[in-house]
Amino acid sequence: MKLSQILFSQGFGTRKQCASLIASGVVTIDGATCANAEQAFATDGLTFTVLGEAWPFHAMAYLMLNKPAGFECSHKPKHWPSVYSLLPAPLRDRPTKSAVSGVQAIGRLDQDTTGLLILSDDGQLIHRMASPKHHVPKVYEVTTAREIRHEQIAQLIDGVVLNDDPLPVKAKACERVDSTHLRLTLTEGKYHQVKRMVAAVGNHVESLHRSQIGGLRLPADLAEGAWRWLSAEELAAASINT
Repeated sequence: MKLSQILFSQGFGTRKQCASLIASGVVTIDGATCANAEQAFATDGLTFTVLGEAWPFHAMAYLMLNKPAGFECSHKPKHWPSVYSLLPAPLRDRPTKSAVSGVQAIGRLDQDTTGLLILSDDGQLIHRMASPKHHVPKVYEVTTAREIRHEQIAQLIDGVVLNDDPLPVKAKACERVDSTHLRLTLTEGKYHQVKRMVAAVGNHVESLHRSQIGGLRLPADLAEGAWRWLSAEELAAASINT
């Protein structure tokens, strides 16, 4: 692939802007400055630098982010900063076939909810993961306002009725970690589902954290607000590539 197309595909600006970056001598590969926008490179395993920052080539972007509280999962936030502002500009500006550039969160978290977000620019994957047919389990760590009673756990597993659906919504699993810490596993993605389910059994969510999607756990060493690329093994663990 031509170097100008490589930079363009990775979100470093328009084709003209990418050609200008190359011509200005700020792009290097294997330590050598590359000033020819037409020069072609194999992209498999390619890492290049722009303005001294290393960037690995990814035909499609798959990454995880540890979402902090106080951010909206929206490109056009209304009341809080966008979670996408936590990502570098190339990930926000990658060209896509959709009307919105850059990576998209696969399933949103409320502004006050923290934890694991998976983001990608793979439209087919996003559609597949967003589909309720696949029932990918998601694990939430719930801190409640009042002590969790065993009958509340039974209710959550048996199913509770929410006001937008006459059919009961059930937790796939529900564990009382301690008196006010509930580990809840869901396979659906209804609006404010965890908060509404907990409220339906007579309790209240004080804080909410998503710790796992499929078999992919949020790493303990990924700081709040930080992101990193997903490995092929992590993609498989999250059931994203099935």
